[in-house]
Amino acid sequence: MTKNDEQLSEMGKMVVLPSSFTGGLCYMHERTQDAMTYVRHFGRPEKWQEIVNLLVQGQKSHDRHDIIAKIFHVKVKHMMKLLTNGCIFGKTKCYMYTVEWQKSGLHHIHIFVWLKEKIRLKSIDNVISAKLPDPDLDPALYEIIKTYMIHGLCGSLNTSYPCMFDGTCTKKYPRPFLKETQTGEDGFSNIVDDLPKMVE
Repeated sequence: MTKNDEQLSEMGKMVVLPSSFTGGLCYMHERTQDAMTYVRHFGRPEKWQEIVNLLVQGQKSHDRHDIIAKIFHVKVKHMMKLLTNGCIFGKTKCYMYTVEWQKSGLHHIHIFVWLKEKIRLKSIDNVISAKLPDPDLDPALYEIIKTYMIHGLCGSLNTSYPCMFDGTCTKKYPRPFLKETQTGEDGFSNIVDDLPKMVE
């Protein structure tokens, strides 16, 4: 057998990429273990029916992290298609997003969308506002939002909350409730909301 006839599988040497290599096997295994730690501590997240439908008999969703990741990816792509091709906020010039993991073990995305026509400050309130769903009309959604999307209680109400440092919330809560959206010099938008009457 000449050198040109050697099997490719027998050439070179095996290299195991460390967990610092984003997207590698060790990286994904480490992130999975992190996620499972959060699940054990905070409880199991809700299951998407799309995931349940793809499991074979006897499998649980935590057995198939590949399915979870793929369905999340499909949902992200669908949402980006709605934002861009669907022109929900108007025609887009370009966009970018990044996927991050929450402390609860769930992943989420941060999205930047550049519009051909900017949404001016006066029209922001027609596009987005912060409101809790009616607990009588949609109790399940109300509980999800209340559990996963509201910061606090911190500040003087709970000085031992994880966000607290030197007696102050590092996330700058509580923020003032406003009747109109304001954009600060730091680029952070304080959005109109009706949370106080529903949270208290």
